[in-house]
Amino acid sequence: MTWNSDPGPPRGSRLYYACFSGFIAPVRDLIGKGADVNAQGGEYGSALCAASYRGHQKIVKLLLDKGADVNVQGGKYGNALQTAISKGHQEIVKLLLDNGADVNVQGGEYGNALQAASYRGHQEIVNLLLDNGADVNVQGGEYGNALQAASSKGHQEIVKLLLDKGADVNAQGGYYGNALQAAL
Repeated sequence: MTWNSDPGPPRGSRLYYACFSGFIAPVRDLIGKGADVNAQGGEYGSALCAASYRGHQKIVKLLLDKGADVNVQGGKYGNALQTAISKGHQEIVKLLLDNGADVNVQGGEYGNALQAASYRGHQEIVNLLLDNGADVNVQGGEYGNALQAASSKGHQEIVKLLLDKGADVNAQGGYYGNALQAAL
């Protein structure tokens, strides 16, 4: 059930908006009254994604403890992991990974988690994703792959890291075609 069923942008539940706003007491209350922790809706797709986007680590933990699906798909960034990465919330990224987030799932604005971190210049998160099995050469999304995403934004240290981890400098795809064209 949503607050407003008028046509327009996707609307979230009360739980979604409480999570987005960081109101932990109302979040607990709504969950206690039976709110669905996996309900879809809102710009970010779910309550878990909304809390991840805003950096509300305690709420993310609470939702996961109450059964929120760490890999639920939907919303602007595709899933909670990519949503947290988009804002550089490293501790939430760690929490999501510790709770089984799939580092190689496709979807969302950036294509996958490694591309999101590479594009945004979050080197520590790139390392964390690689340490958790991210595929350095996975293709998808507007940016083609992580190397192209990092190259397009001039993130030299991430480019070097990705190359050291075996990124294919000749891979084709995405908006720029390849990493060299992305760098230009």
